[in-house]
Amino acid sequence: MKKIMIIEDDMKIAEHLCSHIEKYGYEVMIASDFENIMAAFLNVLPNLVLLDINLPSYDGYYWCRQIRQASICPVIFISARTGEMDQVMAIENGGDDFITKPFHPDIVMAKIRSQMRRAYGEYAAKNEERVLIQDGLHFYPERLELRFGNHSTQLTKKETDIIESLLERYPRVAGRQDLLAKLWDDQAYVDENTLNVNVARVRNKFQEIGIEDAVETVRGAGYRLRITWKEEKA
Repeated sequence: MKKIMIIEDDMKIAEHLCSHIEKYGYEVMIASDFENIMAAFLNVLPNLVLLDINLPSYDGYYWCRQIRQASICPVIFISARTGEMDQVMAIENGGDDFITKPFHPDIVMAKIRSQMRRAYGEYAAKNEERVLIQDGLHFYPERLELRFGNHSTQLTKKETDIIESLLERYPRVAGRQDLLAKLWDDQAYVDENTLNVNVARVRNKFQEIGIEDAVETVRGAGYRLRITWKEEKA
């Protein structure tokens, strides 16, 4: 069952959408803690998000950017804003579609089904899912997952990019500048300590699946993958 997350602070609208969407066989979750949207998102890992722009604390553009750090699932903005620039901002901040309020629920469903087909169904790319395997370590970049034996962990988009670079470069070094360019479009404004923080998070992800010392710091150059684990035999 595909999961849909509704991020809308007008509970009457959110509940109306929820009851209508559930009729079509989707599992629906309504966000309630607008200070911790990402915690709820990572707990649910929805297949699609309906996102309002005007929200408490942070607007929908902000949350869409945060979602894009962790997922490539479709995001449909739903807003009373009707200006062309609002729609441009929605797309530029990672949205896939835009619906203006007031709306007919059947239009929302048509948009949802369209995005689901593009992302997961008949219009989705027919290529087989990519998986990188190294000595029993299985890395699934498209599902943001790292697996070793019976252990697995979910990754953010930046963690996924770092691990992908390390695996593709192995046994060579993944250079700091190359990593910065891959993770951030405008690296001129990125503090290199930010890369250190993300690499530290990658090390923690390896530890979560029982692998220690997998990422080696090569002073003055970058980082290199170390095979410190052995493939588990059946």
